[in-house]
Amino acid sequence: MPRPSGPEVVRALGKAGFEVVRVKGSHHFLKHEDGRATVVPIHTGETVGPGLLLKILRDAELTRDELAALL
Repeated sequence: MPRPSGPEVVRALGKAGFEVVRVKGSHHFLKHEDGRATVVPIHTGETVGPGLLLKILRDAELTRDELAALL
């Protein structure tokens, strides 16, 4: 499993059809036109931890392989 940074996750989700709908502090709220939504923290110099990454994937209804292909 890759250890992407927050901006990398946002870019990958953008390729999957998600858009940033709002930003509150360091948290980017992304939504897909079909109703799926998730939150990605953007912290400079840090990667997204494996547990949080799995939660983001569950929210986005993507598999690990799909995310790896988008990165």
